[in-house]
Amino acid sequence: MKIICIGRNYIEHARELNNPVPEKPVFFMKPDTAILQKHNPFFYPEFSKDIHYETELVLKICRNGRHIPEKFAHKYYDKIGIGIDFTARDLQAECKKKGLPWEIAKAFDQSAPLGDFLPKNNFPDLKNINFSLKINGDTRQEGNSKDMIFNFDQVVSYISQFITLKIGDIIFTGTPEGVGPAAINDHFEAFIEGEKLLDFNVK
Repeated sequence: MKIICIGRNYIEHARELNNPVPEKPVFFMKPDTAILQKHNPFFYPEFSKDIHYETELVLKICRNGRHIPEKFAHKYYDKIGIGIDFTARDLQAECKKKGLPWEIAKAFDQSAPLGDFLPKNNFPDLKNINFSLKINGDTRQEGNSKDMIFNFDQVVSYISQFITLKIGDIIFTGTPEGVGPAAINDHFEAFIEGEKLLDFNVK
C-alpha cells in the first residue's frame, strides 16, 4: 500500500504558509508505517518541538491503473475518508533552507492518522464535501472539496502519469487553511459532513 499526499491544494493554505499557488499538483509520499492505527494514540515524537496538523479528505484506490485519463479517473476510487498529515514544521523548515527532501518531516512513524472511509456513492456531489477538525472540542479547521485547486479526478489522473496506482493505495488530497501545532494531551476529532470518522489523543 502506498500513501500519496497532495501538497498546497487549497489557495488559502498555500498563502498562510507563504507558498506559491502551484500550477500542477505537488505530491510526496509516506510509507505504510506512517499510518496511525484506529483507536491508538499519537505519541509526540522526541525529534521535534513543532508538530503541526493538516486535516485532509482521503481517497481509497479500488482499481489498478496508470496513465489514467481524467475522464475515467472517477472509476479508480470508491471510498472517501479523512486523515491527518502530521508535519514536523521545525524539521521541514530546516530541510527547505538547505534544499533537502522533506521526508524526515512528513514520513515519520504515525504521521498519518487515518479515519473510517465512506462509500463514494454516499456523496451526491464530490465537489461539495464539507469536512472539519476539532481539537479539545474547538473547531480548528473547516474545509470543502469545492475549494480544491485540483479536484479528485485531476489528482488521480496526474499521479498516475508517474506512479502506477494499485488497489488499496490511499491519496491524501490536501489541507485547507487553519493548520497549527499539536500538543500533548490534545484530543483530535475529524468529521465529514458532521459524521465523526476519526478520534484519537496525543500523548
